[in-house]
Amino acid sequence: MASPLLSLAEELVCSICLSTFDSPVTTPCGHNFCRGCLEATWQESQQVALGYNCPQCRTHFYTKPELRKNTVLSTVVDTFTRAQPAAGPRDEPEQGDEPEPDPESVLCDTCLQARACNTCLTCMASFCPEHVRPHQESPAFQAHQLGAPLADLQERLCAEHCKLLEFFCLQHRRAICSLCLQLTHKPCRFSTPQEQRAEQEAKLTEKLTLLNEKIEKTQTVVSQMKELQSSVRESAESRKKVLAELYRQMKEMLEKDEREALRAVDHEQEGAQTRILGLMQRMSMNVEEMASTKGRVEALLAQKHKISFLQTMVELPKVVTFNPYTPRIHIDSKQVLSCQTAAAALKHFLGDLLEQPVEGRPQLLRPDKPGSDDTSSDTGKQPSKPAPGDPDANPTPIKGPNKDPGTQQNPTAAAPQKMPQKTPTPVPGPPPQLVGNDSLKDYLTKDPPLSNPVAARRSDLLQHATVLTLDLRTAHRRLVLSENFTRAAVSEEQTSYPDSPARFSMCSQVLCFKGFSRGRHYWEVKLTSSNFCAVGLAYNSIARKGPSSRLGRNKQSWCLEWFNVKLSAWHDSAETVLFNPSPSRVGVLLDCDEGTATFYNVADRAYPIHTFTASFIEAVYPAFWLFSSGTTLTLCKL
Repeated sequence: MASPLLSLAEELVCSICLSTFDSPVTTPCGHNFCRGCLEATWQESQQVALGYNCPQCRTHFYTKPELRKNTVLSTVVDTFTRAQPAAGPRDEPEQGDEPEPDPESVLCDTCLQARACNTCLTCMASFCPEHVRPHQESPAFQAHQLGAPLADLQERLCAEHCKLLEFFCLQHRRAICSLCLQLTHKPCRFSTPQEQRAEQEAKLTEKLTLLNEKIEKTQTVVSQMKELQSSVRESAESRKKVLAELYRQMKEMLEKDEREALRAVDHEQEGAQTRILGLMQRMSMNVEEMASTKGRVEALLAQKHKISFLQTMVELPKVVTFNPYTPRIHIDSKQVLSCQTAAAALKHFLGDLLEQPVEGRPQLLRPDKPGSDDTSSDTGKQPSKPAPGDPDANPTPIKGPNKDPGTQQNPTAAAPQKMPQKTPTPVPGPPPQLVGNDSLKDYLTKDPPLSNPVAARRSDLLQHATVLTLDLRTAHRRLVLSENFTRAAVSEEQTSYPDSPARFSMCSQVLCFKGFSRGRHYWEVKLTSSNFCAVGLAYNSIARKGPSSRLGRNKQSWCLEWFNVKLSAWHDSAETVLFNPSPSRVGVLLDCDEGTATFYNVADRAYPIHTFTASFIEAVYPAFWLFSSGTTLTLCKL
């Protein structure tokens, strides 16, 4: 009876060498291997930088696991090895691997002692040289077929009819004798075993040729993959060097720009200090001159002779007529403010840019334009600046995929950009979105549009003036309304307004009480510290909850938004960056019949900033958003 351990033979085989385990070890993932096989496999993996993986389940280990001997499995393997000889022959030759019969071992079927020299396929018997003589000498055996001795003679006989298997049935794929062909396989197609063997050898030869070609091709591909692996490694190193060089150059550019900006501030500081020192020296000399005159006056008053006192005259110095004052000396020159504005804009742009996926950054930095020279940045040459009359000199960028085709930008007059003296700390909130397809150069150096710089007369706009009040029912609880509901400011604490379905619950916004559906209407808004606020329009159906309730982030609202030093026009989540004149008073002209809303920078005249064009399908309400705790908004009395 076979040993029970023989049933475990397949479980005691290493999956690498396909032999019984030798010093079995267990990986952290639970699989067993020979220690030598696993160590050799990991050594080859390290040479091709594949790390440490389980050869069976491909689990990856970041560090080489500590291999410990599996004592239980080792004991079972030892027991199996000792029991294997007693269990009898274990490995039997598989089909197709039987050893060829040795013709020298065939004995004579007549004497059963001498070695056979021939086999008669007619008598189906083997004969030694002595007993084969009748077949060679007697005419009665001339028709018999003699051949070399066959050790498998019995296997060539039909088990049913004891005749030679002379044919091969192609339909049933088996050797048959002549009686089988006549009785059972008469309708079948057949051939001789020799023909079938030749055909089979031809097929096997073809398969062998195919296997050799595939093996050779696979080995060639493996060799090419090793070369490709080296090429990829070299390419990665080259890419890393290029990236490191590019970032180093950018750092040098930023450091150079920083040094120039700091040098400009130092230059302004030195000039201011020089002017202050000169004025101080001049005033010190005036003090000394007036002190000298003062001493003479005091000495004259101390004299006792009346005649001499009366005859002495003291003239006051001319510096007495000079009224001393503290000069208004500062370092906020145009260059210093420009440096600070450019640095803030660059920081904001880079922050927005780095939040985007890497794949989309090249298009945002250098959008494709007809006729543009994409190699200008690679060669270090600056692209030529378009002429003022060129329509592409200041293109209006399309912002976002949902740009309203009816929205257009209205030109604004060139005005110097002023930095606020003190930027209030904004309340934490959602970051601004990236500036569509604007490039970095356009974002920092964009000039105001020049196609229509003509300003409107304020008196013409005031003909359509209307009186507005803020609707308390819509005000966010962080907004404080005052001055008869014409002033709004942001509070650090929420106000206990009553619950209302019309109240904004997420964005600190408020609508006006009055809406418009026909005619022209004009109003003005006074801004204080306009760093984080928006002035716009909205339908009463605008959402009151969620991020989509913010002005300009939906199809129900339009607005101009100041986010720090950047001014943008928003509608349906599409942004258009505008030139920021830093207005203190903003006018809005709504023409419901024409479907336009124009925003103005109101100063001595009304300078158009931007115009929205849309088909208003509902009544439009003035709307406002305040984000910074230092920003206030007041509806002006016209």
